[in-house]
Amino acid sequence: MTRPARVRSAELQDDSVPDSPTSPPSPYLALLGRAFIRVGLVVGAGLIVGAIFHHPAFGGLIALLVFVCLQLRQLVRLRAWLLAPKRYFLPDATGIWGEVFDLLIDLQRKNRKRKKRLALMLAEFQASTAALPDGAVVLGDRGEISWFNTAARRLLGLRAPQDLGIRIPNLIRHPSFTEFFERGVFEQETEAPSPISRKRLLSLRIIPYGNDQKLLIVRDVSERRQLEAARRDFVANASHELRTPLTVLRGYLDLMDMEAQGSGPLATWHAPVVEMRNQALRMEALVNDMLKLARLEADRASMRDELLQAPMLIGRAVEEARAVSKAQHRFEQNIDSAPLLIGGETEFYSIIINLLTNAVRYTPAGGVIRVSWERLDDGGAQFSVADTGIGIASDDIPRLTERFYRVDVGRSRASGGTGLGLSIVKHALEAFDSRLEIDSEPGVGSTFFCRFPQHRVQLAPQEPVAAGADRSAPAASGQREPH
Repeated sequence: MTRPARVRSAELQDDSVPDSPTSPPSPYLALLGRAFIRVGLVVGAGLIVGAIFHHPAFGGLIALLVFVCLQLRQLVRLRAWLLAPKRYFLPDATGIWGEVFDLLIDLQRKNRKRKKRLALMLAEFQASTAALPDGAVVLGDRGEISWFNTAARRLLGLRAPQDLGIRIPNLIRHPSFTEFFERGVFEQETEAPSPISRKRLLSLRIIPYGNDQKLLIVRDVSERRQLEAARRDFVANASHELRTPLTVLRGYLDLMDMEAQGSGPLATWHAPVVEMRNQALRMEALVNDMLKLARLEADRASMRDELLQAPMLIGRAVEEARAVSKAQHRFEQNIDSAPLLIGGETEFYSIIINLLTNAVRYTPAGGVIRVSWERLDDGGAQFSVADTGIGIASDDIPRLTERFYRVDVGRSRASGGTGLGLSIVKHALEAFDSRLEIDSEPGVGSTFFCRFPQHRVQLAPQEPVAAGADRSAPAASGQREPH
C-alpha cells in the first residue's frame, strides 16, 4: 500500500546528543507525556459521560477499555502486516500509531531501494566474475559450495543446482587437495588434476574472507607445466649430449698440457692450453649442475624417503669442503648426533655440499666457516652454514636462488662457480618440504639456514650406557674443532 508519509513531529528528531540543563525535554519524555494526556482526555470524557448517568467511575472505566481495545486492534494490524506485508495494509491512523505506521512505510521504502541496489551490485559482481578466465567458487564455513562461475563449471565440471551445498573435497578427491583443505593453512596454493580430465592440471588457491567464508580460485596450468617439462627435457638432453664432446676435448687438452710443460714444440702454448683446460673443466661442472637441477625439478615429487644419517653426511661434506679450501679457512662444527633426517641422500648431500662450497668460494683466506646441525624446539631440525665472507646486500638476497644469478660475477667466475648452486639447494629443499633462509650483511658475512619440518626428522636411538660408566656426565651433542 502506498500512502503519503506524514510530517514527522519535532519530537522524532535525532536524539544522539545528551540532554543538558538548558536543552529541551527528551523526545521520549515528550511522547510519553502526549500519550498520558491522551489517556487522560479519554478517561475524563468517560467520567463526564458517566456523571450524566450518575455513574462517573463506570463511564471512565468503559472509556479506558474502549481505548485499550483500539490500541490492541492497531497492534494486531501491525503484527499481521509484519508477518505478510504484501497481503495486509497498514491503515490510516492518527496520533502515535499514525507516526509509527508512517515510519515503518518509510523504512520499508528505504529497504526496497537498498535491496535493489545490493541486487544490482551482486548481478554486476556475478557478471564480472563469470567473465574471468579463472574459476571462482564461493565456499561456506564447512567448505560447501554456495556459488561458482562459468570457468569453474568448465574446469571442475560443477553443475547447478545439483552441486550447490556439497563440500568441495567431495568433488575434488585428489589427496594433495584434500590434505591442503583439511590442514586449513591457505597461505600457498596446491595443484591437482581436474576431476573431469586427468590430463588437465589445475592450480588451486583458497582465500578466506568474510564470516568464515572462502573463495576458491581455480587456474588451468597444464600448458605452463608442459612448457616447463619441455624446457627441462631440452636442458637435460642438451647437457647430456654435451658431456661426450667435453670429455673428448678434456682428454686432448690433458695430453697437450703434459706436452706443453716440457721443452717441446707446445711449450709456448702452455698458458693457452691451461686456460682452455680450465674452461673445459668449468663447462663440465656447468653441465653436471644443469643435469642435477633438471633431475631435481623432474623427480621432486618422487624422492624416495630413507632414514639418513645426517651427522655422518654433514661430516663427509665438511671434509670435502676442507679439500676445496686447501687449508685457507678454519672450519668450526656443532653437530648434534641425535636428529636424523627422512628423505633422499642425493638431495640432502646436494644441499649441504653446495652451501659449504659456496661459503668457501666467497670467504677470503683466513676466514671462518661454521657448520651447525641441531634439533629445534618444535621437533624439527636445522642445518646452517655461517661464514665471515664478503656478505650480500639485502636487495640481492631475494634473487640468490635464481639460475645463473651472481652477486659478484667476476669473483664467481674466478672461483669456478656456475651460478646454479643455490638454485639446486632451493629445489632440493622443496623435496624436503623446507626452504632456504638467508641472513647476511656486506663486509660481515652470511648465514644460510635450512629448517626441516618435524615429519622429516627422527631421533636416533640412544645407546645403552656401559656398566660402571658415569651416568651423570652429559652426552656430547656435537664436536668443535680447536682454534
